[in-house]
Amino acid sequence: MRIGVITYPGTLDDRDAQRAIRLAGGTPVPLWHADDDLKKVDAVVLPGGFSYGDYLRCGAIAAKAPATKEVIKKAQQGLPVLGICNGFQVLVESHLLPGGLIRNEHQHFICRDQKLRVENNQTDWTNLFEKDEEIIIPLKNGEGGYIATDDTIKMLEEENRVVFRYLELNPNGSMNDIAGLTNERGNVVGLMPHPEHAVEPGFGPDTAVATRSGIDGLKFFQSALKALVNS
Repeated sequence: MRIGVITYPGTLDDRDAQRAIRLAGGTPVPLWHADDDLKKVDAVVLPGGFSYGDYLRCGAIAAKAPATKEVIKKAQQGLPVLGICNGFQVLVESHLLPGGLIRNEHQHFICRDQKLRVENNQTDWTNLFEKDEEIIIPLKNGEGGYIATDDTIKMLEEENRVVFRYLELNPNGSMNDIAGLTNERGNVVGLMPHPEHAVEPGFGPDTAVATRSGIDGLKFFQSALKALVNS
């Protein structure tokens, strides 16, 4: 299965996402922000970084890029799309996911291994997780505070569209400890933590005195491949 990874000016984690796809058993396909040809990929990852220098609002310019416009069109038709960190910001700016992401509550960039709870394992990107499974995924962001209207938060909770929730601490002030969301169809998922940085053993702490950033992220990409095979 071919999974595209879009590179915008300022993207940092496109190569990491490509490696994660390869380790999961898929074929990564590099995509360029200025092209509207998605090369007939089966799914798309919007990776982390600082697209277009994070000018205006994080993800706001990237949401207008030719490649993103094509992603929006295909996502509405069922294409699996994963937005990671800046990619999550692009998804909310594209209105594929509701709400917004603002400066961290403590006003500082944060980088840590973050414990999450899997709230929804019925999406294209989470079907290999167990419901309520606790995982650890690296987190690094400066504008990761999720916000939405009270009505939107109520809708997300009632429709089981919160996919991941922060555990033990809320690192950025996100409402309802929300770390990731899905659309109604379950093919679009966005989250602030970086699963592509937790796809192989030996990278990150793995001791009795430190948190573990092992291979919990690999299931994201394996889930997408499973969803594509079963579609």
